[in-house]
Amino acid sequence: MSTPLSKQALHTLFHEARTHNAWLDQPVSDHLLRELYEVMKFGPTSANSNPARILFLRTPEAKQRLLPALSPGNAEKTMQAPVTAILGYDLQFFEELHKLFPNNPKMADMFRNSPQTPEAAFRNASLQGGYFILAARALGLDCGPMSGFDNAKVDAEFFSASAGNPPSFHEVKSNFLCNLGYGDAPKLFPRNPRLAFDEACRML
Repeated sequence: MSTPLSKQALHTLFHEARTHNAWLDQPVSDHLLRELYEVMKFGPTSANSNPARILFLRTPEAKQRLLPALSPGNAEKTMQAPVTAILGYDLQFFEELHKLFPNNPKMADMFRNSPQTPEAAFRNASLQGGYFILAARALGLDCGPMSGFDNAKVDAEFFSASAGNPPSFHEVKSNFLCNLGYGDAPKLFPRNPRLAFDEACRML
């Protein structure tokens, strides 16, 4: 049996963690971004499909490419954040299943011919997005996940064949954005309430 996490660990991941909108002028290293992926990739997905694809925007030039797709309320905080991750999902994820799920060679064909494949890609990549946030918090980073952008513009700018990505990124669609860095805690808004157990859960 696994040992429960300490209360401090739970505070880091959940109880005291917040969505940040203001950022300290403190860089995030490429090494830390790689470590973030190496942690989050172990979260479970259907048939070990791993459909999430991530672009880390680390430079002012990359951020400027994103700016036209952002809603006005998300522009300033995204430009200020040290890193903005575009979390997407690969509609052709099944092409990697020969490597990721070798115990069933026919699994790729099942997804290749199914009308439910886009839904599977979106659902499992969204799961991975949750693992991404928790992994970032576990490594000492603060997160600012958000929608509030034009998906079609992001896809055309960052995931089209002309965007300079390898072929494995050409069938990727954007899911959500997540600013990363070290949050300016005094600028946090008061925390909003959450539903109580009896409002959100039932035991049958």
